Amino acid sequence: MDPKLLEDIGLTEGEAKIYLSLTVLGTVSTGPIALKSGVSLSKVYKILERLEKKGLVGHVIINKTRNFKAMDPRRIIELLELKEKELSEKKKKVKELIPQINLQRKLLPVKNEAIVYDGTKAIMNFYNGILTELKAGESYYVLGASYGEDFPGLREFFQNYHTRRAKKKIKMKMLANIETKDNLEKATYLNSKIKFLPKFLVTNMIVIFYKNKTFIYFLTTNPKGFLIENKDVQDSFKIYFETFWKMS
Repeated sequence: MDPKLLEDIGLTEGEAKIYLSLTVLGTVSTGPIALKSGVSLSKVYKILERLEKKGLVGHVIINKTRNFKAMDPRRIIELLELKEKELSEKKKKVKELIPQINLQRKLLPVKNEAIVYDGTKAIMNFYNGILTELKAGESYYVLGASYGEDFPGLREFFQNYHTRRAKKKIKMKMLANIETKDNLEKATYLNSKIKFLPKFLVTNMIVIFYKNKTFIYFLTTNPKGFLIENKDVQDSFKIYFETFWKMS
């Protein structure tokens, strides 16, 4: 069994190696454990103590020497369930904290600042934020939509994203680049109004705006985005959008 599987559920590398060694060795003293696991003898006792606290290892006294054995592997499931319970409790506390944080943010003086989003993952996170901020029936606008080139996983992301958006009944009005015509992911059309920009207006710049937010990003080799929270800026882009909508 790969020790990394146990590391993924929260055990350290040493804990995983020692536990798996004990499942093969049976009831033994620390010498064979160190030899089998490859963990130095000086560290074995401390790791065994931690494993005992977690309920994964037990010990018996044989000839006045402490011998250790691996406990029922079903205990691993119990550990996972405990972690899930702890995570659920933390999640609940964070949810209770969010309204307080948002209230404090509203009390801050308003500044016209541009927040930089660096990389594809950061830009995807902005899209996911739209689904959190907007409610059923609310809309946002997209100007210059494109998939760019050589961005693995981008199409799959948007198929999943628009499926979730439609499920939440969030509307979208999009002016996509002409090259995406007949090539958009199917879910994009759900709960949407879509037109296509003429070729002379096509760029690699994509603009998304709603409420007081305007997000501008470029699908270049190293994608970067800029979020501006300013109602006047959002209103200006909406005027451009409606003009292009009539032309498209």
